[in-house]
Amino acid sequence: MFNKVLIINRGDSASRVIRTLNKMKIASVVVYSEIDADLPYIKEATESYAIGPSPAQKSYLNQDVLLDVLQKSGADAVHPGFGFLSENADFAQKVENTGAKFIGPSPKWLSKMANKNVARAIMSKYGLPIGKGSGKLSDNPDEIKKVGRDIGFPVLVKPAGGGGGIGMLPAYNEEELLKVVQEARTMAQRAFDDGELYLEKYFEKPRHIEFQVLADQHGHVTHFFERDCSIQRRHQKLIEESPAVGLDRNEINQLADKITEILADIGYDNIGTVEMLRDSQGHYSFLEMNTRLQVEHGVSEEINGIDLVEAQIRCAAGEQLETIVNNQKAPNGHAIEVRIYAEDPKTFFPSPGKLLKFSAPTIDGIRVETGFAQGTTVSPFYDPMVAKVIAHAETRQEAIAKLLSALKHFEIVGIKTNIPFLIDVLNSDKYQLGQLNTGFVKEFLNTIGEKHAHS
Repeated sequence: MFNKVLIINRGDSASRVIRTLNKMKIASVVVYSEIDADLPYIKEATESYAIGPSPAQKSYLNQDVLLDVLQKSGADAVHPGFGFLSENADFAQKVENTGAKFIGPSPKWLSKMANKNVARAIMSKYGLPIGKGSGKLSDNPDEIKKVGRDIGFPVLVKPAGGGGGIGMLPAYNEEELLKVVQEARTMAQRAFDDGELYLEKYFEKPRHIEFQVLADQHGHVTHFFERDCSIQRRHQKLIEESPAVGLDRNEINQLADKITEILADIGYDNIGTVEMLRDSQGHYSFLEMNTRLQVEHGVSEEINGIDLVEAQIRCAAGEQLETIVNNQKAPNGHAIEVRIYAEDPKTFFPSPGKLLKFSAPTIDGIRVETGFAQGTTVSPFYDPMVAKVIAHAETRQEAIAKLLSALKHFEIVGIKTNIPFLIDVLNSDKYQLGQLNTGFVKEFLNTIGEKHAHS
């Protein structure tokens, strides 16, 4: 097992990994940019290092500085958390070249599966259903337009690396496509240090169903059922739950088994999430694979009774999967996660600022993940997520009720948040009935607008 792990992330991501390392009695090293110097989890780590200015490119994405901290700290492993360099194969290889272990898929699989173009080709070869799309997108405007025509509008422009919905933009015609490609390339380069893009057919209102998987280094792969992540705004997930409501259990388990068989066959070797779209006719198509721990991993932990961060670390240390997990035959209850963002609930504009008051409720069956505390600052430099709230109960309705109670008892002063919006969604008839798709939020906002117009 590792003696000391360097965490190259921030916020709730760093806090989450530190908690498990402390439980495992493994020393933790955390890094922080100038604006993050006062965040509470820094004191929870064994060691901490300042890594420079607030912009991510000059701190959390600065590979030379991070590798320098790795050397100075004497850490024998690196945990990337979620986001930033977590799916960067070049950085993972640099870590392994020092003799330290990158806690995630090996650089080989990061290179293949974290690149969405390559992942689509692999999954298609092994028989997983896949939607129409392109390979690596050219810089030539005429070629870009031709690819869009061949796929058929509307299309979705997507970064080949990274995740979190960053740089994913729809285009409905050729003129819009060229503008969107330029915008997406800039966003991807800034967020992931990788401007490669591709196109895929844009489905207006599918369900977004993803499968949590874990593999060891000995050819064994398992899954922890599925999550429904259909409640999104601009491809950024807002509410995630497991199991997915209203789907055939046998059908979904067969798909999960097929995915694990493919990953075992190719030799995948750590944590990951296989994301699928389910259209209105019930047909599934492979979307992408996230080769990292995901923000929404907590809902899978709750219904499976497992610490996925610990399992991921133990797999990276070379342990056999059978010594780490006891697979359940069915999900235990229902879990739902909501993401609290620092944003105006009416306009969705970011609302950074100092948390003059920040108090989370203590409720049985409610788990709060955050990297902030009262008196700290939500920065404009990073993703504006303030906290994740996860409810676990025997039934979906009970989980919704717990979440609503928790959200109503949060005290956050100094910034605006999307809590009022989340409460409205959870209370809506369509959400309560499980009528979910990726167009849910847009339709919901239109409905609210119409009500205000006639009131």
